[in-house]
Amino acid sequence: MYNDKKTKSRIRAENENDRSPVKSILVLYSYHHHNTEKIAKVFAKVLDAEIKWPKEINPEELQEYDLVGFGSGIYSSKHHESLLELVDKLPEVTDKKAFIFSTSGAPIAIGGQKTLDDYAIKCHSLLREKLKAKGYRIIDEFICAGFNTNSFLKLFGGINKGRPNVEDLKNAEEFAQNLKQGTNGS
Repeated sequence: MYNDKKTKSRIRAENENDRSPVKSILVLYSYHHHNTEKIAKVFAKVLDAEIKWPKEINPEELQEYDLVGFGSGIYSSKHHESLLELVDKLPEVTDKKAFIFSTSGAPIAIGGQKTLDDYAIKCHSLLREKLKAKGYRIIDEFICAGFNTNSFLKLFGGINKGRPNVEDLKNAEEFAQNLKQGTNGS
């Protein structure tokens, strides 16, 4: 129907520009030093997403979004209880895109990102399984170190001081850019 290359290029460009933006939200619990909130703010800026705490969410409202990020600090090797309780209340969905994120004050961060990524597999598992059981498709996961002064650690000035740092925030921005590219193309 459209044989000339110029018309095909124009139509392709118009179709790409017609893609509606992905509607995104971040469900966040961040306490103590607000480590996870720092990461969430980077995600929100890139994804043009709003951030809400679990207690602010009506479980039905998440159905309005194309992409949902779920994140908190890691507490006793899992996400915060308020986030897990919210997920238990969510209605079932079909193949809704989600991602998981966290910060961790565990000293495991000194082993480098590979060690931290392996730790995330363990710590994210409960939230991941709960979301999958509700019909969410986990498209990616993010973790970075977070400053921790809990318990006896405050006596020593804490661990992971200064984290998340500039490099962590840069990694968060790249992660969000990859999410954005991946969700806009599908």
